[in-house]
Amino acid sequence: MDDKKKHAHPPQMARSQAGSDEITAHVQARILAEALPHLIRYDEQTVVIKFGGNAMGDQALADAFAKDVVYLKQSGVSPIIVHGGGPQIAKMLAKLSISSEFVHGLRVTDKPTVEVVEMVLAGAINKQIVSAINRQGGKAVGICGKDANLMIATRITEMPDPTSNIMKAVDIGYVGDPKYVNPHIVEVISDSDLIPVIAPVALSPEGETLNVNADSFASALAARMKAKRLLLLTDVAGVLDGDKQLISTLSLEEARELIRDGTITGGMIPKMEGCIEVVEAGVEAVVIIDGRVPHCVLLELFTEHGVGTLVGQENRIS
Repeated sequence: MDDKKKHAHPPQMARSQAGSDEITAHVQARILAEALPHLIRYDEQTVVIKFGGNAMGDQALADAFAKDVVYLKQSGVSPIIVHGGGPQIAKMLAKLSISSEFVHGLRVTDKPTVEVVEMVLAGAINKQIVSAINRQGGKAVGICGKDANLMIATRITEMPDPTSNIMKAVDIGYVGDPKYVNPHIVEVISDSDLIPVIAPVALSPEGETLNVNADSFASALAARMKAKRLLLLTDVAGVLDGDKQLISTLSLEEARELIRDGTITGGMIPKMEGCIEVVEAGVEAVVIIDGRVPHCVLLELFTEHGVGTLVGQENRIS
């Protein structure tokens, strides 16, 4: 074969490759163009993320979440992670033959149970998340609400009856409601190149260990730190309207109206009421996002439409 025939096709291949590269470059440019305003918007801002649900039990989703967190930190955002761990706690309690029950969605927590809760949350789960972030190139540090008196909580002694909404006395043991947040340790960690990962275990004023609902813990911390965003990762797409379609954005009044007219029901009611309280306390917006979507954190913060329901005083773009 002469040289002319041998080299007949490479120029076409080169043009084809160049075309492919050009398309890729355009796609990349479009992605960057969409993300850039958001990157600027969140630069040096605090974002509190409650990590829980199915994403914690799915390795691929957990790895994607860890990558998102590392990218946020590298992009100038200050991510603060608060995690749950209900299924893992239940598994350990069953393994130890300790019975467990719930009252209005909160685990009844006696002394043996709270010891298991602390062991699982502040021990195994916390370090798993820290390790996942570190494997992706981040520098995560695991703490809990007891460290440096980060979270002081008081025992929950009354709760609204789900049928009448009248407050009734309850005894659910060592379960706390956040009362005082001292964010100094979180600020010290976050102001460096480190990423805080926090287990929702708190102290009572008497020095008792209290189990705190992860949503409540993250909400109290976000409000105290005046975070730009609070992201609540869940196992649902967000808030759905009467036709079961996702509602992208809700004002506080719209959220209240959906509770009043029965569109928001069940466990979403206290979650939505918590969102309203956090925004009223000074957080710009709270977003209920689907943790089952890979890279849901980046999609919510750095794309125009997000992946959940934003509750706040403004639209997604401002």
